[in-house]
Amino acid sequence: MHPLSIGPLKLDGRAILAPMSGVTDIGMRRIARRYGASLVVSEMVASDEYVKGDEETRIRAEGDGIDPHVVQIAGCHPHWMSEAARLAEASGASLVDINMGCPAKRVTGGYAGSALMRDLDHAITLVRSTVSAVKIPVTLKMRLGWDDASRNAPELARRAEAEGIALVTVHGRTRMQFYNGQADWSAIRAVREAVSIPLIANGDCSHLADARAMLAASGADGVMIGRAALGRPWLIGEIAHGLDPDLVALPAQCGHREAAAEHLHTLVALMGDLAGLRHARKHLAAYADHAGGRNPARAGDRLRLVTTESPTEAEALLASFFDGTDTVSALLSQHIATGAAAA
Repeated sequence: MHPLSIGPLKLDGRAILAPMSGVTDIGMRRIARRYGASLVVSEMVASDEYVKGDEETRIRAEGDGIDPHVVQIAGCHPHWMSEAARLAEASGASLVDINMGCPAKRVTGGYAGSALMRDLDHAITLVRSTVSAVKIPVTLKMRLGWDDASRNAPELARRAEAEGIALVTVHGRTRMQFYNGQADWSAIRAVREAVSIPLIANGDCSHLADARAMLAASGADGVMIGRAALGRPWLIGEIAHGLDPDLVALPAQCGHREAAAEHLHTLVALMGDLAGLRHARKHLAAYADHAGGRNPARAGDRLRLVTTESPTEAEALLASFFDGTDTVSALLSQHIATGAAAA
């Protein structure tokens, strides 16, 4: 297969980590990229809040230690979209992605995200203002349409390509489906037939077999993985290497425990102990589940993991799942003693 390129940027593989609000924080993205993800995308950021300097939004768009760095922006006003793209470029982004796929009511209620697929003229105005604002490539993420009666993704993609969009990603559901039912990978093929730029298929990719089936059904050039990567950010790299075995070797699996701990440390350092732990809980639960935490005998430890307000205890509990330890008391004693000695 020929290398996947986005404008002048050549990717090392065909599997991309999807942008997920509240999930794809910088800790997760760093790990996913290091473990072979071909590309990772920031959490969606509201264009106006990003430009106005909102600190929480800035953290979502953070890309330190990630190359290439992609910032996904959302909005409904050309001015804020163009200014947000300029800010992302000035902050070191290699790509800007426009969100026209988010189905959340808080986003579509403001006429952003997938709501823009109900007004393609306005959607293209936003594309034009964003593309013209920067020198780096601009990509576009969308759904099949707003509902089954208006599956207009091929038209939006075709018009966006004419405005200079360098790649399109299509989630195989309509907005009205949210995340229900099965993603329709074959419906994405209509977009493939409408554009010549690279196409990425998204929706319900959990395994290498899914990725191969998605590519065959959609005619896409690559796949985007979202919810399946929670608790195993290395999944994207594993799929990338399965699609192209000639890629550089992956880090050893034995490093997964260390990567999970690093993720926790990153969030605590970035947000502080309590906020960092609370943000991390969804990740900690998912790491534990994939490392054996679904065992009913570990239910109590899992509950402690997602309720503790001590980073030391959280790290010890997390380690116990990766190590297969039945009890964490010894680990906790060791961590607490180490912390006391350091103090």
